[in-house]
Amino acid sequence: MKRILFKLIPLFLLFLAPVFQAQSRDNYNMWFQYLMSAKLTDKNTLTSLAQYRSFDLALDTRLFLVNAYIDHEVANGIKPAAGAMFLILESYNSDGSKKIRYEKRPFQQVTMENNIGRTSISNRLRVEERFINNPDEFVVRLRYLISVKIPFNKKGEKEKLYGILKNEIRMNMVKDEPFDSNRITAGIGIKTGKNSALELAFINQLETGKTSNYAYIGFRNSFDWRKKNK
Repeated sequence: MKRILFKLIPLFLLFLAPVFQAQSRDNYNMWFQYLMSAKLTDKNTLTSLAQYRSFDLALDTRLFLVNAYIDHEVANGIKPAAGAMFLILESYNSDGSKKIRYEKRPFQQVTMENNIGRTSISNRLRVEERFINNPDEFVVRLRYLISVKIPFNKKGEKEKLYGILKNEIRMNMVKDEPFDSNRITAGIGIKTGKNSALELAFINQLETGKTSNYAYIGFRNSFDWRKKNK
């Protein structure tokens, strides 16, 4: 499996290289992410992630963020949560110079998870309070995400590959321009261990007046930090 992974990533990047060269910096971008989840108790889970986006294959920074939240399962598959995020946002001015903004973002959310057969479906509603500088700005934003995970293995077989489909719409709580963006993700997950997976995907983000596309490479781990009874 490891040999396959080491072959897949260079081929993935090699395929994308001519696409990046042929397009403007705002049309094609890279998105790298590490996500960790850990069971703290039977009802509580800690989730944290680090994310890096670039205008090219890696070096021209577009965004960096870290976040963490803790959820609590109040009923089967229903998990309210609270957390916070810190972001460094970099964009280009019309003269080609870089503009850097910092953002602090507390958020609250509720996730509802269920299954149709062996396909898992997650619905998440999140409320964000965005504190941004340069210039100072405060925005309350609503986000609704639906995620679908489709196993490719037959029932009873060890899971090796799965499909990923997501759609998220984001709305600002303002009257003049409430629509923020809509983000569509399609990709595959490759299990690298019992509690880890590599994910490769294509992300399309539609905003007012422009569209951004990302090649996504992500890695996720899950842990169990609950105290074991001796």
